[in-house]
Amino acid sequence: MKFQYPIGKFECPSTITAKHISNWIKDIEELPAKISELVSGFTEEQLETPYRSGGWTARQVIHHIHDSHHNGYIRFKWALTEDTPVIKAYYEDRWAELFDTKSAPIQLSLDLIKALHAKWVYFLKGLSDSDLEKAFVHPEDNSVISLAEDIGIYAWHGNHHLAHLQIVATATK
Repeated sequence: MKFQYPIGKFECPSTITAKHISNWIKDIEELPAKISELVSGFTEEQLETPYRSGGWTARQVIHHIHDSHHNGYIRFKWALTEDTPVIKAYYEDRWAELFDTKSAPIQLSLDLIKALHAKWVYFLKGLSDSDLEKAFVHPEDNSVISLAEDIGIYAWHGNHHLAHLQIVATATK
């Protein structure tokens, strides 16, 4: 099994269709329940188990999902209210090492993910075709990312980390 990228890397289709958008939004909508169901019975030992050697613990992954998706939601707002803004990147590896990410109860992030995704999905379902074409610039490589593509990226991102949590669940049965 590929532990670092268990579902592979995100591959954006050359033409993003309404069906892609709909499926990706559905993935974003369903993620909070899937994570909560999977980790509801995790022990402290499981929460402190990394999904791969040198990887984050299950606890860090759960807190990272909130941190990342919170940043993602804000990026959507910037793209809709500014002209192709350069977004603020963040050091996710450093955030994962902060004391709260390494020690806080997972329920804090599970609650935030549930609320964030509910609002985000409501927002995403209201975007027009022209809204989906709006974009931002990612400062790491100056790539221009449309909101349509970013919906796919975050749907993939959630499923990517859900697979990491499934690895922990399977390995610690």
